[in-house]
Parts: sequence; structure tokens; C-alpha cells
Amino acid sequence: MKNQILVKRYTQGLVNSIKSEKEFRALYEELTDFSQLTSTHEELKEILLSPFIPKSKKREIVEELLAKKAFGEKASRFVLLLLENNRFDLLHDILDSLPELWNEERGILTFEVASVVPLKEDQKEKIQEKLELLEKKPVVLKYRIDPDLIGGLWIKKGNIVYDTSIRGHLLKLKERICEE
Repeated sequence: MKNQILVKRYTQGLVNSIKSEKEFRALYEELTDFSQLTSTHEELKEILLSPFIPKSKKREIVEELLAKKAFGEKASRFVLLLLENNRFDLLHDILDSLPELWNEERGILTFEVASVVPLKEDQKEKIQEKLELLEKKPVVLKYRIDPDLIGGLWIKKGNIVYDTSIRGHLLKLKERICEE
């Protein structure tokens, strides 16, 4: 729970510092590149997360990496901030929540849509149109495949879930039977 709060705070701080869509895309790409760089080099990852290596040494390593890869000033400062506050382990989670918070800041809602099979483009458009009509705001949809649904759709926004899946209907039926 504590990590979720920290991720939200760091992500919100980063979003507040972004001025345009172009800057967001560049920053997101740079931070993603840095995250992939550290996750693919196990030894580097261990060094950056180790409590036994002095911060000054970690900072030196990260500054060298940032300079070699020509990362922008904002991305560099953010990575160094996480490192300085012993929060480098949050980078991946921050990157996961960054697009959603950025969209939210601009009045665009993000929905997660799960289905058993990949949806066709016209189906995706219909879902988006219905959700925009329902919410009266623009929406962005993130799709994923979930074979456990059996059939139908599962749509989530924050804590709200619209479950029209066969699995969901079977679970509701099970609840009713158990209540009697």
C-alpha cells in the first residue's frame, strides 16, 4: 500500500512538470529506455538497488549512463531524484501509471478492456463510442486478452468494473445459489 502511494506521488509530480504532449512522449520514451537498460543488465540493477553501495557511487554510475545515452535534463533529474531518495525500485511502476495520470490530467479517461479473443477494429470503435457517450469525456482503451473470461467483456476504470463476461455471470449465479 505504501508503495502505491509513493508511486502515485512521484507520478503526479512528474505529470505536473510536463507542459505538452510532445514533452510527455519524449520523457516517457527516455524513462522507458532507462528502465529497460537497467532491467536487462542484471548486475547494474543489483548495484542500483543495493543498500550496501554508497549513493555517491550509484549517482556516479547513473550520471555516466545518462550522459552516454544523451537523456534529456528532465528525465535525468527524475532518475537521479529516485536514486537519491532510495526509490529507484519504483521506476517501473511509475512508468506503468504515467500514461493514465497524464491522460487524466488532460481530461481523458483510461479504461482497461479484457476479452477472450482479440477484438476487431470496429468492435473497439463501438466500445470506445459507448464509453465516451456514457462518461461524456474522451476515453483511451487499453486492451488485453484474458482466457479465463470464457466469453464476453470485462471493462475497468479505476475501481469501477463492468463485467459482462460469462465467468462474471456464472459467479453471480453461484452467489445467488449460495444465498438461498
